[in-house]
Amino acid sequence: MKNACLLSFFVLIFFSSCQQKVMTTKEPNAAESFMPMQIGNSWKMGDHTYTEIQDTLRIDNKLYYKFYSLVGGDATDIKYLRVDENNELQQAYPDQVKRIYTHAKFNANLNDEFYTLGDKSENDYKVKVVEKTDKKMTFEFDMVYHPNLKGNTHKISYIKGVGLDEDWKSIKIDGKTVK
Repeated sequence: MKNACLLSFFVLIFFSSCQQKVMTTKEPNAAESFMPMQIGNSWKMGDHTYTEIQDTLRIDNKLYYKFYSLVGGDATDIKYLRVDENNELQQAYPDQVKRIYTHAKFNANLNDEFYTLGDKSENDYKVKVVEKTDKKMTFEFDMVYHPNLKGNTHKISYIKGVGLDEDWKSIKIDGKTVK
C-alpha cells in the first residue's frame, strides 16, 4: 500500500511537470484599432494594386507584420509594421534593427506633434495630428529638415477598424469582408 501511494505520488509529479503551459496573448480587437493587423488582412484597389499582410517577423525581439504591396502590377513594396504598447504605428527594418520609423501615434491628441525618426535627417518628418474623432485620425507630414521639400505637406488618415483611409475597392479584416 505504501509503495502504491508513493508510486501514485511520483506519477502525479511526473504528469504535472509534463503539462504544457498555455501562453495567451491578447490580440487587439480589430474594430478598436486604427491599423488592424492579422495575417490575411488585405486592402485592394484592383487585381494589380493591393496591400496584404503575409507574415510576421521578429525584429529586435519585437513582433512585426509583413505588409506586401503590389502597385500597378509591376512595382512591389514590403514594410514591417507593428502597433506598439503605446498605440504607435511603427516600421522597422530587418537590416537596421535600431532604426524605427513612427507613422502614427493613435493616442495623441489634436494638434500634438512628433517626429517620424527623431534624428533631424532630411528624411525625418514632423507630424501633426490635424483631425481626431472616435472613428478617424489624420496626420499631416512635413519634411522640415529637407532643404527643398520643407513646407510641402501631405496628410494620411486612418479609419478605426479599417486602417489606411484610401480609395479601396475591397477590404478584408480578420477574415471578414468589411468593404
